[in-house]
Amino acid sequence: MDASIASCDPVDGRPVTVRFTDGTAHWEPAEAVVFVGQRAKAGPAAAVCCDALNFFADPFTAQAWARQHPEVHGRITSQAEALRIAEQTFGTLLDED
Repeated sequence: MDASIASCDPVDGRPVTVRFTDGTAHWEPAEAVVFVGQRAKAGPAAAVCCDALNFFADPFTAQAWARQHPEVHGRITSQAEALRIAEQTFGTLLDED
């Protein structure tokens, strides 16, 4: 299944896109990273994690965002690690019956 994820870097607004074609991910820009985090509170994933998971155009804006949000616990991930986390988290939602 081909798919596309479109986001914007929350620091400077640059677009970040991940396109999946024939099972291969293509990242734009090539140096894009993902910050995977969670807020230090209890509740559903939508309230604790969703706004703490962000795409960044490069590691520098991800680091700047992390410094500006010490209340969000997490880390900057490589593209490969972000894809592994996404597959573990959302993979079964995309399975075809």
